[in-house]
Amino acid sequence: MNQILNISCYKFVALPDAQDLRQPCLDNALARQLKGTILIAEEGINFFLAGSAEDVRSFVDWLRTDARLADLAPKESWSDTQPFRKMLVKVKHEIIRMNHPSIRPAEGRAPAVTPETAKRWLDQGHDDEGRPVVTLDTRNQFEVDAGTFKNTINWGITKFTEFPDAVQAHLDELQDKTVISFCTGGIRCEKAAIYMRNAGLPHVYQLEGGILKYFEEVGNDHYDGGCFVFDERRAVGADLSATGLTPEGTFPVTAPATSTPQT
Repeated sequence: MNQILNISCYKFVALPDAQDLRQPCLDNALARQLKGTILIAEEGINFFLAGSAEDVRSFVDWLRTDARLADLAPKESWSDTQPFRKMLVKVKHEIIRMNHPSIRPAEGRAPAVTPETAKRWLDQGHDDEGRPVVTLDTRNQFEVDAGTFKNTINWGITKFTEFPDAVQAHLDELQDKTVISFCTGGIRCEKAAIYMRNAGLPHVYQLEGGILKYFEEVGNDHYDGGCFVFDERRAVGADLSATGLTPEGTFPVTAPATSTPQT
């Protein structure tokens, strides 16, 4: 039971040699019988992997031998079976596509709040300066359907490239509020928070580590349902174990069957 270690991780860091990293990553992952997906781009790395604990952690240790990746900090969860069907390593233009090349988290992140701070603000209904706090889901609608924060702002986007236009259409609604942007593991709200700050919203924060880190550190307070994950587990609960179900008891039929990381 629960013998498969699942990890998700990303880092925005300049990798101009992204193409040269592909084959070594694939060879080392296959040698350890890992399955999942690794995305590499000039802006960084993003991956979901699963296998035995020894092999998964050994692979991460190998990645950390590259000084640029020395501080990788994967989020861990466990499953009874292997949730991926194969091992893929892809080189992309972006590790999370937004189509806004001026948004470069490796050159400077937007401010972040820890899960503990986010929970405290949501408990009290305002931030430490008394400003109203709202949560903003940056994920796609089928992911939101599996679970999200209570009373969150959801613009019903179908892909992350739609997010900038959605921001522009709702700028007035977010003025004078503290916005906590969130996603599965943090990668999308990294770009989302930068974009919103550049658009003129000064009080935007990203949720450090996303929903998965929030579950790990504070549980499911202020959250309804599970968190969609891009593997055969389909969704995980606050204990990070597989649920496979939405709050209504059935998984949304619109969800794509893909192992591509979308943390």
